Amino acid sequence: MSQISSQISSTIQGLSREFDLIAHNLANVSTNGYKRRCNSFTKSLQAMESAADGEQTAQLNTTYDFSQGSFTQTQRPLDMALCGKGFFVIETPEGPLYTRNGMFRLDDNGQLVDLAGRYVAGKSGPITIPPTVSLSEINIANDGNITADGLPIDTLKLVDFGDDESKLAAVGMNCFKAPDDLKPEDAENLVVKQGFQEASNVNMIEELVDMITVSRLYEANMRFLTTGKDASKALLDVAMS
Repeated sequence: MSQISSQISSTIQGLSREFDLIAHNLANVSTNGYKRRCNSFTKSLQAMESAADGEQTAQLNTTYDFSQGSFTQTQRPLDMALCGKGFFVIETPEGPLYTRNGMFRLDDNGQLVDLAGRYVAGKSGPITIPPTVSLSEINIANDGNITADGLPIDTLKLVDFGDDESKLAAVGMNCFKAPDDLKPEDAENLVVKQGFQEASNVNMIEELVDMITVSRLYEANMRFLTTGKDASKALLDVAMS
């Protein structure tokens, strides 16, 4: 009975973690550029129950869904959305970060930064807008070329990791970091849409359905665990009488 209880306790812990991941997705349903966390524990659990080998253990493997979210037009000249596979590059003292959140602004020195004040990378380094240029004069072409009143300023650095996106690690604020052995390539067929924002790719209905499924499995396992403990206690009482 103790082995069964241990397996059920492990299942309950996995379901709790999956519930937290779903809740995190739902909390970011309105966060620009957010990429949902994919939860695999319930599917792994169901596959384990269908398998002949009862000794298997369900695993919670968290990955990220980098599929594109819908676009919202803001008409703000420094808002940018990416259409296709790829990322903006954010420069930090700890190394480059990668994001799909293109809500940018200018700092006091006229440099293009994200909401945390970190530099947005251009092909020539941090992008600087001359002080004589007004926001309305800034034009960002589909290929990331930035001009003002027809004069070139810089080009956004846009990168892609191909099939290795799954190796990226989330570091907060919708940014990802690549491991040292993973180098990005210049993004191809990536279109920049000025005046737009990419919405979260979380599907609220799907997440709510998953949450209900996880909740029901959690409750069922808790009942089974409680029933098992009650039965063990009854047997112990009989033995001691």
